[in-house]
Amino acid sequence: MTRRRVAVLGCTGSVGGQALAILREHRDRFAVCLLAAHTSREGLADAAAEFRPSFAGLTGAEPPRLPAGVAAFTGPDGLLGALDAAAPDVVLNAITGAAGLAATEWTVRTGRTLALANKESLVVAGEHLMPLARRSGARILPVDSEHCAIFQCLDGESPRAVRRLWLTGSGGPFRTRDLATFGAITPAEALKHPTWTMGPRITVGSATMMNKAFEVLEARWLFDVAPEHIQVVLHPQSIVHSMVEFVDGSMLAQCGVPDMRVPILFCLGYPERLPFAFQPFDPVKWRNLAFEPFPPERYPAVGLAYEALRLGGDAGARLNAADEVATAAFLGGRIAFPHVAATAAHVLALRAARPIARLADVTAADAEARMAAQHFIDTLPAPAP
Repeated sequence: MTRRRVAVLGCTGSVGGQALAILREHRDRFAVCLLAAHTSREGLADAAAEFRPSFAGLTGAEPPRLPAGVAAFTGPDGLLGALDAAAPDVVLNAITGAAGLAATEWTVRTGRTLALANKESLVVAGEHLMPLARRSGARILPVDSEHCAIFQCLDGESPRAVRRLWLTGSGGPFRTRDLATFGAITPAEALKHPTWTMGPRITVGSATMMNKAFEVLEARWLFDVAPEHIQVVLHPQSIVHSMVEFVDGSMLAQCGVPDMRVPILFCLGYPERLPFAFQPFDPVKWRNLAFEPFPPERYPAVGLAYEALRLGGDAGARLNAADEVATAAFLGGRIAFPHVAATAAHVLALRAARPIARLADVTAADAEARMAAQHFIDTLPAPAP
């Protein structure tokens, strides 16, 4: 059997680490040809020593000493050069934030399979990337549990048969908290997700539900569905990962325990389903599954996704940039929790959207929005001690 060559970008993060665990269990099927991280020298060194890829490097720091035979690279341009040289069959992009866009663009431009955990790529440039993927023949497999669920439910179905996509969300740690106390939410509280284990930015995004806003944008571009046919519903147990409603009234849902290894394994093995020692799904244990209406007043971030889609162009890039800056400010104790979504709303409303003709347009919008977000944050009062 010819082993599939895999590049793991963001290999020291939550998704990247879980991907490496899966690749470790399936060495007969996969060969890791490239590893990339941002600044984690020790984590990269350990992974490179175990998997012995052809290339390994850091995009935000000098790489550590690597084993013999592993070529080092440095910086975002170094990563793209290493991708050219490594020629992976599959790129698992688990880079956090807009920094993952260039690698996503490289993968779809070269017609390879993209296992996409970096949803921000489609948030900021879906209008540019999806036509590029169609021209090159690249396959995009969503690692996000919600979009992986929808992908499976749509398999073999005609687009004309789809009525609505239903994105489920747990509601995060503050689903039942008194809205009047949101200003007192601490970063430590926001980082305690009730069902999922994820990195800090995604965990805070699940608390504000900006993560769900990004998933609305991602679903629109991945599945070519109009925004008005994408709905969000709360599902606290995180067992039904998302649903598709068809024109004949049928509903298909993908279920499973809340474990990111499930969608990662699906994407790496596609079109095969590979075995792995997951906790089995017990329908008796989860016999009571609840669905609740989405409350927009509790999660104003989700409405910003629909506004960004209405505006088009570079609105998604500006929304993501503002959220990155505001989330970092909240985690640093500089702004209150409600000001994360407020900062994004302010930046999105500053100007009309501009079209995206090339990645430089996204980069410009990103930089402009970061400055605007920081200026707005500087005017806000510090959180109460």
